[in-house]
Amino acid sequence: MRLQGFSLTATLVLCALAGCGHHAKTSYTPPPPALPPGQPAYPSTATRSYPAPPPPAESPSDQAAIDNRRPIYSETGMASWYGPKYNKQRAANGDVYDQEGISAAHRTLPMGSLIRVTNLQTGQSAMMHVTDRGPFVPDRVIDLSVGAAKMIGVWRPGTARVRIDVYEAPKSIAQGGRWCVQIGAFSSGHDAKKLEDHLSHKYQTANVIEFTGPTGHWVRIRPQADDKSKAVEIAKEINPKEGEAYLVRLD
Repeated sequence: MRLQGFSLTATLVLCALAGCGHHAKTSYTPPPPALPPGQPAYPSTATRSYPAPPPPAESPSDQAAIDNRRPIYSETGMASWYGPKYNKQRAANGDVYDQEGISAAHRTLPMGSLIRVTNLQTGQSAMMHVTDRGPFVPDRVIDLSVGAAKMIGVWRPGTARVRIDVYEAPKSIAQGGRWCVQIGAFSSGHDAKKLEDHLSHKYQTANVIEFTGPTGHWVRIRPQADDKSKAVEIAKEINPKEGEAYLVRLD
């Protein structure tokens, strides 16, 4: 009996020292492998779940901006993230986009708006500014930088349902602004140019241009005076066969 007790005690000591083959979980999550050539910047939604890191601390200035205040505007929808194809390129606000920074792209909120984005599944949230335009993907309302996506648990799954709360906007959200309609993306520059010619005849008072972006060729229609009501009207008139049309605020 004493020998058995000694053997059991020794086994427990060795097991404790070796960890019994299991290591304690840490908060570090290794980065995913590099994107293979040809893989889109938007990863597909994953079905598995990942441990959520603790919510990030807000900076004093951002926290002070929302203390005891209700948001001036809120919306919910699907978020995604954008990175490699756009990194170090000029964003819509004129700055160079840093994918590891904390920022967001939105099609219609005034540029520079201070927002909080909350992952509705995990509860993680972060404050950031709107610095770019997008996402130009159907059924998405906001594109996060890689850094922001990591903070609120969107990076690994690729997409997540979020709530966007706006606390500061340099211009009116509902009124005014400069607007356009963006159509694309086209893999063929010839197809984009053909649509540009067609729309130039259809909307003779508008400025129609074709340009190339990181994901393909686009056509942009700017109505006279960049009027919002006219841009909304044009967006509704675009035939789906002509391409996916997005109403975009320019300022």
